[in-house]
Amino acid sequence: MTRFLDWWNTLLEFKDHDWAQNIIVISLFSAFLWLSWRIIIQRLHRIAIKTQLPWDDAVITAISSPITLIIWLWPATASLKILLTVHTHFSTTWLPELQVFILVWSFIWSALRLTSLIEKQVLLNPKHDETTVLALGKVSRLIFISLGLLSLMQGMGLSLSGLLTFGGVGGLVVGLAAKDLLSNFFGGMMIYFDRPFKVGDWIRSPDRSLEGTVEHIGWRMTVIRTFDKRPLYVPNSVFSSIVVENPSRMLNRRIKEDIGIRYNDLKNIELIVNDVKAMLIEHNDIDSNQTLIVNFNGFGPSSLDLLVYTFTKTINWIEYHKVKQDVLIKIGDIIARHDAEIAFPTQTLKIEQLPVE
Repeated sequence: MTRFLDWWNTLLEFKDHDWAQNIIVISLFSAFLWLSWRIIIQRLHRIAIKTQLPWDDAVITAISSPITLIIWLWPATASLKILLTVHTHFSTTWLPELQVFILVWSFIWSALRLTSLIEKQVLLNPKHDETTVLALGKVSRLIFISLGLLSLMQGMGLSLSGLLTFGGVGGLVVGLAAKDLLSNFFGGMMIYFDRPFKVGDWIRSPDRSLEGTVEHIGWRMTVIRTFDKRPLYVPNSVFSSIVVENPSRMLNRRIKEDIGIRYNDLKNIELIVNDVKAMLIEHNDIDSNQTLIVNFNGFGPSSLDLLVYTFTKTINWIEYHKVKQDVLIKIGDIIARHDAEIAFPTQTLKIEQLPVE
């Protein structure tokens, strides 16, 4: 890059009396390059539309505006140098740094635009995980910005070795001063790579009063929308020290009920158990491949306890309650069909009559 700048600046050694003519030539040259670039980019767009790959469209769209910026601003620095040299006594030694800045900024701009376009294109496919895609996009942007800043510093003549040495010492000081910020940053990295949850998941923690739907995972904090629609902002470092439960990834939902039958219906309890079990096996919304238990479980204080233990196929909270309601209604019908009743708490008072003396 330095050799190119030196070569370019040697072309700008114009004579003083030709300054107006030289500016006009530079402006016409910029207009010619811009028109040529417009023709080229339009043809590239037409070619890209004919292909089935979306990535060529993203690359062409990403570089079109940054190259246009270079076409106009780079020659403009040459015109600015001529004006400053002829009409003022200001130093123009800073112009090469400005030219480096234009090139580096154009590179960063192109890379960031390309990253955003690819990110949007990938998210159009519902099979791709949104959290992973967003994480990779953030890491890519961070890498491009870091490379651009290092290139800019090197182009301005700064020593990268000295900068890195200073950065090591300064990083230690900053790390001690901002340990909470860094712990949140690495907590966010842990979430992105371990993936205990993703955007859209319903999570809760038995260690904290934390439950809701994940709306956003940032580098410093995670936004959770509680069920009463309040936003909850949780620092990422919290997730490294608490237990997080992710009900969104459950395979089934459990129905576990203890149903009491009257003691007077003891003779029918076995028939009731068999019919309830057959009903659950044949039920379309019950997963018979999971554990299914229907048994007479014990003698309660005022009832014969019947254990019903099974799993639904759906994990949706609303659908689960519909299935559970249907199961309970059918169990009640089976009990009634056997002339039995569901027990309620009762007490029997036995009064003994004392012998008459």
